[in-house]
Amino acid sequence: MFKRMPGDEPHRIVSTTPDTAVVFKPAVVQTPAIITLVIFIARFMTGLFRLTWRHPIALAAIAVPAGLCLVYGWRAALLLVVPALVAMGAWAVLDRPTFVRWIGWRLLAFARWFWVYRRHWQPVMTVAGLARHIRGREYVPRLVKVTSDSWADRLTVRMLDGQAVKDWSDRIENLSHGFGSETCRVSVAKAGQLVLTFPRHDPLSAPIAALPVPDTPTVGPVEIGRQEDGSPWLLRLHGTHVLVAGATGAGKGSIIWSAIRGLMPAMRACLVEVWALDPKLMELSYGKALFGGRYAADPADCADLLDEAVSVMHKRAARFAGVQRSHTPTLDDPFVLVVVDEVAFLTAYQSDRQLRQRISAALATLTTQGRAVGVGVLAALQDPRKEVMNIRNLFPDKIALRLDESEQVDMVLGDGARDRGALADRISPRPERGAGVGYVRLETSPDPIRVRAAYVSDDDIRAMVGEVR
Repeated sequence: MFKRMPGDEPHRIVSTTPDTAVVFKPAVVQTPAIITLVIFIARFMTGLFRLTWRHPIALAAIAVPAGLCLVYGWRAALLLVVPALVAMGAWAVLDRPTFVRWIGWRLLAFARWFWVYRRHWQPVMTVAGLARHIRGREYVPRLVKVTSDSWADRLTVRMLDGQAVKDWSDRIENLSHGFGSETCRVSVAKAGQLVLTFPRHDPLSAPIAALPVPDTPTVGPVEIGRQEDGSPWLLRLHGTHVLVAGATGAGKGSIIWSAIRGLMPAMRACLVEVWALDPKLMELSYGKALFGGRYAADPADCADLLDEAVSVMHKRAARFAGVQRSHTPTLDDPFVLVVVDEVAFLTAYQSDRQLRQRISAALATLTTQGRAVGVGVLAALQDPRKEVMNIRNLFPDKIALRLDESEQVDMVLGDGARDRGALADRISPRPERGAGVGYVRLETSPDPIRVRAAYVSDDDIRAMVGEVR
């Protein structure tokens, strides 16, 4: 009498007998009320315990005055609460860092959790396509916790089973606009859990003045600017190679000169030598006196200087073989930093084919063998395409300043960097707002870090040269 069609939906099951009504009666399981009540109470207690565990300060600030009012009345509660508020105010004035660490950020995290994220969580997840409807039931990713600091909120989220990180990184614009932030960063906390970072404001919007020259000589990470969270941006130069990519006016010179500025004490102590290649004759020519004769602008001279660096590298490798595996700067074997401004002019746009091959071969040799013997390369370029810079993957640490196209972000920082929040193509072209701002991908971490280099003016460079003279 009945013919079953493909699928299980009622509207796809039809009757072969005309004018015969089909009635479906779903099976109903009677659940005892006591079981429903026990489940409800268990869920309520679990949620209350979780809320208390994650926001003890905020709940205490709400529960204690309310309890005092219920037990003793509002007058007695006021007499007991006011001294506590005065003590908190004195703490905030006298020792603000510890107050905001233990009280301020926790209260802010609770307020943001309650009013922004928890309130809009289900609608944003649904509209963004991160929630799922399966057999009439909605599954929504769980918001585990919210933490706040001076510049951003960080949300720990448990993904739905079967979701991938790319499902979230593809929707960073949905998430940022849904929760009222300019951008969103996605990083992996552990299997099945993500951390979403929502900045509340931009601490890198104002230029940073040139940082003071360090007092002690060091070749370790040198401070060249600030990270987005307000901490110093320390750039490692010894034991690695650094590639800086950015459009015209993006601030590549700020990174180069800030790095040289941080190495000045070690240069004066003869523990560091900076060899400069300046084919544009504009950026590094200001500091010729700083480089001790290791300066070249003509392409042929640049090739000779690179060949000399390769020779120094080979001689050290021959002496270090079987003796030491890493380099420690000394007076006899200082750290050699080869700085190349606009490297593409030497590797791609050079009309002399033989010269171009010499330079490319020397750079490839230095970036593959140099860091173990104390020869590093700091290269800057505008166009990161493979046909322009075919050895970009030989640089362990990469910095992306303002770029012209979104595809260039992944060219510099690696596949998926833009999806994780490295929006280098959206950096402001206005120098006062965007010059020196960029994203760093370190060898030890795939997650990009937003930074801004300090601006070293012409007067600052002249002062550095005057100190050497």
